[in-house]
Amino acid sequence: MRDIEGEWCPSRATFVCGIDEVGRGSLAGPVAACALVLPKGLIIPGVTDSKKLTPKKRSELFPLILNSSISVGIGFVDSIMIDKWGINYSVFEAMYRALLNLSLIPDWVLVDGDSIPCLPISQTAIKGGDALSHLIGAASIVAKVLRDRVMEFFDILYPQYGFAKHKGYGTALHIKNIRKFGPSPIHRKTFRPINEF
Repeated sequence: MRDIEGEWCPSRATFVCGIDEVGRGSLAGPVAACALVLPKGLIIPGVTDSKKLTPKKRSELFPLILNSSISVGIGFVDSIMIDKWGINYSVFEAMYRALLNLSLIPDWVLVDGDSIPCLPISQTAIKGGDALSHLIGAASIVAKVLRDRVMEFFDILYPQYGFAKHKGYGTALHIKNIRKFGPSPIHRKTFRPINEF
């Protein structure tokens, strides 16, 4: 993992925040974002893009990241608002909420993907940032673990869909269950194949 923090923000920035989201492509459940600030120069071994890690490894890194962080903010946008606002707006709204839940105002924000519109803080958008930036990678792990826990809770409420296995993503099993039982209250009604019913 490259030292993208040093490459993409000024050295004078004391509190640099990494931010990432998970759940954009899911057919059900919320989109989640995490914003976090780590001590400058701290590297937690094993941190990378959450998608490249096993659930076990993410669970091991999760408390290490939280215990090492100066500040962590989480933001969720549920499926009802995703249907109302659209997924792109909802992703940025989740990021805004995560930033607002920080206990401090960062000097600089490193965001995975596209720039956050109208953000009153200096930022750098990094394509594939969750695999390049230690901060964004750490944020992706926290967001992924927390959203997975939410989907495991929904699996208890709606066990017929298998949310604990696929976390709401469009696997063959999930689509089969949607066709069998119809959409649940947490399905995104504007997403295919949901909107085919």
